[in-house]
Parts: sequence; C-alpha cells; structure tokens
Amino acid sequence: MPNAVSVHQPSPRDPHSQTDKPGFRDYHRAMKPHEMMRIQPRPVATLQPQSRKLHIPNLLTLSRVVLAIVFVALLGSVTTRALKADPTGVDRLGDLSHASTAVLVTAAAIFIIAALTDALDGHLARKWKAVSKLGRIMDPFADKVLVLGGFIMLAGPGFTSVAEGVGRMQVSGIAGWMAVAMVARELLVTSIRGVYEGEGVDFSAGVTGKAKMVLQSVAVPLILLIVAFGNPGPDTHMRTLVVALAWATTFVTIFSALPYIGRAVQHSIEQQRKLIQAFGPAKTRKPTVTPSPKEKAKTRERARGGQGGKRK
Repeated sequence: MPNAVSVHQPSPRDPHSQTDKPGFRDYHRAMKPHEMMRIQPRPVATLQPQSRKLHIPNLLTLSRVVLAIVFVALLGSVTTRALKADPTGVDRLGDLSHASTAVLVTAAAIFIIAALTDALDGHLARKWKAVSKLGRIMDPFADKVLVLGGFIMLAGPGFTSVAEGVGRMQVSGIAGWMAVAMVARELLVTSIRGVYEGEGVDFSAGVTGKAKMVLQSVAVPLILLIVAFGNPGPDTHMRTLVVALAWATTFVTIFSALPYIGRAVQHSIEQQRKLIQAFGPAKTRKPTVTPSPKEKAKTRERARGGQGGKRK
C-alpha cells in the first residue's frame, strides 16, 4: 500500500486579527528599531515603587490601631496609692509608685507617636493620591480607640486616689460624665456624617472639629505626665492645671458637635420643603358648570344672529 502523502492546509485566518489587515505588516516592517521601542509596554518593575507608596498610608493607619491598643492596655495596669498631706521624696501627693510612673511615661510617648502618625498618613494619602476605602474606615476607628480609650481610662479606678481630709478624688481630673459626654459626641457626629454624606452633603471637619482633635491630642499626654511627675493633690497648681485641661477639653469636644447638628437640621428642613413642593396639595380648579338646554339654544341664536349681521 503506497504511503499517504500529507498535504499541508493553511489554517483559516481570523477575520478580527490585526496582522491580516492591509498595510499592517508593511507598516511594522518600515518602522525603525528605536520607533519600535517607543510602543513597547512599560516593564512591571518600574511600577513597583509607585504601588508601594500607595500602601504606606494604610500601614501607618494600621500601626496606629496597634499603638492605640497597647496604649489602653498600659493605662489599665496603672495603680494609685493614698494621697498624703505632706509630700516627701518617695511619697508625693498623687504618688503612683515607681512602676506606674514608668508606665505613664511610656503610655504618653506611645500616644504622641500615634498622634504623629495620624497627621502623617493623611498628608501622604493626599500627596500621593492614595486615599482608599480601608484608610477611610480605619483612620477614624484608630483615632476613636486612641483618644476615647485614653479618656475612659483616665476616668477609671486606676486614677482614683484617697486624700486625707478630702476623700476619694480623680487624680487625672477626668470625671466619669466627661468621658460619657465625649463618647456620646463621637457617636452622634459619626451617625450624622454616615447618613447625610450618603446623600451628598459635605460634612468634612471644620475649625471646631480640628481644634477639638488638637486639644485632645495635647491634653491626654500632658495629663499623664503631670500625674507621673507633678503634684496633682488638693489645692495645688498642678491640680488646677489638670482640672482646667479636663474641663476645656470636654467643653470644646461638646461644642464641636454643634456645627454638624446645624448642618443636619438645615439639610433636613430643605429636604422637607422639597417634599412638600413635590407632593403637596394640587391647585384647586373652578368647578365647570354644564349649561342647560335653554342656555344652549340662546347661545345658538346669538351665534346665528351674529353671522347674519356680518353677512348684511
């Protein structure tokens, strides 16, 4: 049996192929090597440094969450002793023991570092245009854990001492109701922004909101250092400074919520007005009266008489 002869059949061409179009091959044959280099895609390696920059703000935000957790845990380990009327080199008014003093200094340093990362990650995100959904969620979360956690712990039993002739007192100057007021403010503003920003209303932080954040970032570490190294006992200058910081921070925090409430009320009034205009009562129309047969006949006669007069 003779060997079968294999016949090579060309594969059908793809009608959508760019290489089969007229002039495509001639154009690329005529191109010079340096012109071919211009149309080559960028290598992936040149895009890596830029992509790494996009992750730096999020990494700073996540690191601030970790620092906030460590900060709250350190404040939870603070223990106080009874205040004494006559301070000495070992037992001061509001003395916290040497171990707790070191803890307070460490906590103050961690708070300052976390506050600096808050300013840095926002600056880098705007500069490199790396604003992401993860950052928008975790950034305020980290701020709330750091600041509110600090005030809650300062109002806790770890900073409560017993002074001779005075009784129980809060060495930090932060009362329990102050911490509750700050938490309530944050919950209210967060709810308002979540609802109205979804409708396109601008609720970005104003002057009062930024002042609140700056004052809180200064008050927490300053109170910690005063309690650690100062003399915050009754009728002392340090006690006056601590109480003044606590009251000023509480007042500014509560006052900073008023602009958000005002914008929310104004937007709600405008929306209500638009709804009333769109679905309000329809305009009253005059009732149509159907003429009687006699009136219709008189109308016809008048019309005929008018036509006859015109003909004459």
